[in-house]
Amino acid sequence: MGVKQLFDLTGKVALITGGSRGLGLQMAEALGEMGAKLALTARKADELAEAKAHLEKLGIEAITVASDLSKFDQIPGLVDAVLKHYGKLDILVSNAGATWGSPAENYPDDAWMKVINLNLNGMFFLTREVGKRCFIPQKSGKIIVTASIAGLRGNPPEMGTIAYNASKGADVNFVRALASEWGRHNINVNAICPGFFPSKMANGLIDTLGEKIIAGTPLGRIGGPEDLKGLVVLLASEAGRHISGQAIAVDGGSMAF
Repeated sequence: MGVKQLFDLTGKVALITGGSRGLGLQMAEALGEMGAKLALTARKADELAEAKAHLEKLGIEAITVASDLSKFDQIPGLVDAVLKHYGKLDILVSNAGATWGSPAENYPDDAWMKVINLNLNGMFFLTREVGKRCFIPQKSGKIIVTASIAGLRGNPPEMGTIAYNASKGADVNFVRALASEWGRHNINVNAICPGFFPSKMANGLIDTLGEKIIAGTPLGRIGGPEDLKGLVVLLASEAGRHISGQAIAVDGGSMAF
């Protein structure tokens, strides 16, 4: 098989959570450009509609399903909607996430639960549903979790994101454990660990700590609108079929320090 064929996603169906904007939409663009049919989910129907219109202008087929992954009872219905429309699912990109800033000693209980429920619990329950109903029966599947370099190390103390760091660290070990368990079903499980990228979640920190972030990044910049595209296509395609259980940083080299 030629290299272009290895990266080709024609005929594949991908579900992207948190796919209406930011990193999720960037990855959706990449998978769609390589031929995948898309299902996007997020909480806000208006943002999903904007994302769908944007993708369709690029010639990418997409459906949208408004769903809140922190409300676990909505998860089976989300998978139902994708299967009803496309009849199958090949790729799951678990990108939806939340954060909250507070010193650890004053961290609110409800804030902790909000972050953990979306970043870890909802991600697992959706993965379990997709694995049980789609990937294990068909003996194939690609699972890609958006973790973070915050799951690979600590943060400057002024950031105060203990729940986010804890959840993303759990995500990293989740992909290692699940890759070990589901490899026998021909399922690849990996994590992408972005550094700082412009997004609704990160913009406040970038505004506050931008110079410090760039000074600690060997490439001297924050992430851009195309910097996750190559990796997500690699991990979603046959080009990455022998990669599993990995957490790959996309951070301009900041983890090299």
